[in-house]
Amino acid sequence: MIAPAEADALIAQHVTCLPIESLPLVQCAGAVLRENIYAERDQPPFDRVAMDGYAVATAGLAKPRSLIVQAMQAAGDPPLTLTSPGHAIEIMTGAVLPAGCDAVIPVERAERKDDSVRFPDPGKLAPGWNIHPRGSDVRQGALLLSAGARLGAPEIAVAAGAGMPRIRVSAQPTISVVSTGNELVEPGDPIAAHQVRRSNAYGIVAALRRRGFDRVAEHHLPDDLDTLTRRLRMQIDTHEVLILSGGVSMGALDLVPEALAALGVREVFHKVAQRPGKPLWFGIAPSGTAVFALPGNPVSTLVCLARYVFPALYAAMGETPRPAHKIALGAAYPSKVPLAAFLPVRVSIDEWGRPWADPSPTNGSGDYAALTGTDGVVELPPGPNDFPKGFVARLYPW
Repeated sequence: MIAPAEADALIAQHVTCLPIESLPLVQCAGAVLRENIYAERDQPPFDRVAMDGYAVATAGLAKPRSLIVQAMQAAGDPPLTLTSPGHAIEIMTGAVLPAGCDAVIPVERAERKDDSVRFPDPGKLAPGWNIHPRGSDVRQGALLLSAGARLGAPEIAVAAGAGMPRIRVSAQPTISVVSTGNELVEPGDPIAAHQVRRSNAYGIVAALRRRGFDRVAEHHLPDDLDTLTRRLRMQIDTHEVLILSGGVSMGALDLVPEALAALGVREVFHKVAQRPGKPLWFGIAPSGTAVFALPGNPVSTLVCLARYVFPALYAAMGETPRPAHKIALGAAYPSKVPLAAFLPVRVSIDEWGRPWADPSPTNGSGDYAALTGTDGVVELPPGPNDFPKGFVARLYPW
């Protein structure tokens, strides 16, 4: 068996980068950027008013006095020009600073009467007060976003601010989720005492969709070699990623590796020194389709999905690797196995604002009910070992 880090390296060596597509900006949330984006203009592109109030020339306010309100300027209006230091211009947040003005007094410090305004207590008035100077955030041509960034709300807003109606991003992979097993019965269908509900595929698809992967199909195949081979050929031919659940252990009906071999899928590795999820299988089809065959026990399935499949998908989309998310154990945990251990945890915040990974172990790899309320798993080194409270481990969110 190989270690989890070796499995990472082998997956990285064999997963190929997905193609690029140009999409409207509104469709790019969660996508991975495949071009650099530069500032269209200085930001702010003008001396921007930061408060509702009155634009004034500070030279005209050496002492408290009343000024004539010359006009009102809203955001989006062309800039006015102050006619004299004895005048003020009513101004709105986001507007261009009028010519001849060098400060803005907030409206709450003003006393307005008809066409005049008085400032009994203008505050520490000085040139530049309540003004966001042109170019103080970003200069025209500056790099705003680098290729490889995953696009969330701030990044989408930045691209829009740079005048980009469309951007080049990684195409989403087409993914087929296949669960195998004669014992599986759909939710809602009649079920016998010796059967189990088909749940893994629903969990996998939910996790994929939560991360923005929409090009997902899902299927259920029986433990029959001919059927598996025929139906998996179709999935491999029409999808870029295949995620299977079940059929990869040592039983007589664990037929997935044999079916994949018959289709020319090259095995890269089978079995990882970890618990749960030891039977994990990974290979590459002649077409380049990446095949992740996950163990069928539901805890093992979700562990392998979070630990290996999601990082591989983002790597294939060209995402710049993110720093490992590390967290301290909130309680001691004994690990008895000489394998890497994946421990489900609930993340809590103490009174000092510190995050902790509180152990929430399952009653075996079939105990998926114990995962409710957990936030992911931490990876612990091979034991036997008693990991103390405060031991720092990497967190893999669901």
